[in-house]
Amino acid sequence: MDFLGILFGIVLLSHGGDLLTKSSVDISLKFSVPKIIIGMTIVSFATSAPELIVSLNATLDGFPNFAIGNVLGSNIANIGLVLGIIAIIYPVTLKQRFYSSDFPLLLISTCLFYFVIYTGNQITRTEGFILLVTIIAILSYLFIYQKNSISEFSDDFDRSKISISKSFLYIIFSGFLLWLGAETLIKSAISVANKFEISQRVISITMVAIGTSIPELAASIVASLKKQNDLSIGNLIGSNIFNLLVVIGITSSISPIYGIESSAIFKDMLWVVFFSVIILPLALVGRRNVLTRKKGIMLLVLYLIFIIPLIV
Repeated sequence: MDFLGILFGIVLLSHGGDLLTKSSVDISLKFSVPKIIIGMTIVSFATSAPELIVSLNATLDGFPNFAIGNVLGSNIANIGLVLGIIAIIYPVTLKQRFYSSDFPLLLISTCLFYFVIYTGNQITRTEGFILLVTIIAILSYLFIYQKNSISEFSDDFDRSKISISKSFLYIIFSGFLLWLGAETLIKSAISVANKFEISQRVISITMVAIGTSIPELAASIVASLKKQNDLSIGNLIGSNIFNLLVVIGITSSISPIYGIESSAIFKDMLWVVFFSVIILPLALVGRRNVLTRKKGIMLLVLYLIFIIPLIV
């Protein structure tokens, strides 16, 4: 039953995140919010909602390593699993935006987060605020200096015929789905971990992290099949940045995260750094500026090298 609970929680989180994204975009368009703002903030935040709700609930329930494992595992899965799969489906062509903003900002966010958890095995409210200030600075930079690049994300947004009142009701309902999905997933996953004597870190960085990455995987596969996956890597990198700065920033600002396992700092976080950095050399070697199918297979193999020992 616990495994069914995990599956049910993942389904609720996936549907809740998808409904929240669509409803938020609908309302933003009806109020004539510029599409650049929608792409930079609303969509990125909404797609990270499953990770946020799971991490916040886990921390409030007294499972801090579950919260950290969920975010780190999700970031690793986004690059190794999701990006690997979409590159295998159809090669990803990298645009100038990747070199000028996406990759540097991912590197900055990853290094800052590593520094925060490395110095003290905890994330205090002050450090949480620092993470949130950093994402505000990043968004301000993108809005001021990268308007042309970010506007590429606006093509998928069309004005909806759904009324504003229905959109608000959908947002409330999506919030309920996210909360119920998070509670179900956490309790079921913790029960499985205790039953099989698996640590919170392992269960959250494998099964739970993959589950909360399903929305990104589904969206990226659809984009890849439409041969629009040059935008997928931007969405994945944006999701990783939001996971580190917004998800953990908000979570630790509300409830400080103490007692982070050393394995998360000296093993899992190093994998996060590795998968963040590996994209650049892959982009430069062989067929330049293109993540070919061979490179996608390489990412997938690296992800399996990371996750199989944890599962075994």
